[in-house]
Amino acid sequence: MAFVSKGTEGNFSLSYVVKPMATITKKDNHPSGEEQASATSTSSIKILVAVDDSDQAVRAVQYVGSLLRDTHNVGVTLFHVLKPMPREFMEHGGSENPEIEDHLGVQLRKDQEDWVRREGAIEYPILLKALERLGQTGFPIDRVTLKFGYERDIADTIIDEAKSGNYGTVVVSRHETSGVKRLFGNGITDRLLREVSGVAIWVLG
Repeated sequence: MAFVSKGTEGNFSLSYVVKPMATITKKDNHPSGEEQASATSTSSIKILVAVDDSDQAVRAVQYVGSLLRDTHNVGVTLFHVLKPMPREFMEHGGSENPEIEDHLGVQLRKDQEDWVRREGAIEYPILLKALERLGQTGFPIDRVTLKFGYERDIADTIIDEAKSGNYGTVVVSRHETSGVKRLFGNGITDRLLREVSGVAIWVLG
């Protein structure tokens, strides 16, 4: 079920047009009853759940599954951000010779894709764990997509996916420990609220 597809600006994700589907929620609240009701009445809903290896992320996944397992028009994407791509894979040295320049560009893209595959294989168990926990709630796993992004900036990666993936809701979890603060600290929730319009933001934890 996992896939990686090369998109723009080095991101490995699919590109879609954003369609406004819901109202932005207050960043510190769980979804209200009204928001839950609106979710069940929408013809088709895509939910992006950002996950890492933390307990908070597991609880967020379980909450989403328990809440929406009986809502038949919902699809969930479990999204994990890989560590930063090494600098040597971000750009090549360049050449004034057009043929050499084209060759360097092709090789760079291949090296980037190889790196994402290797890192994805290493961190794939994080997505599998999230999938298992989601399935344990009774949410149908045939409506779940597993997806990676890579971190030039954590917030940018999640925001790019939220914008390009035509999601109605983005779910992040609140972290306080240093090991996972990299995902959702430093104002990432504020940036989601500010930069992703027409999408509900659920902050759980």
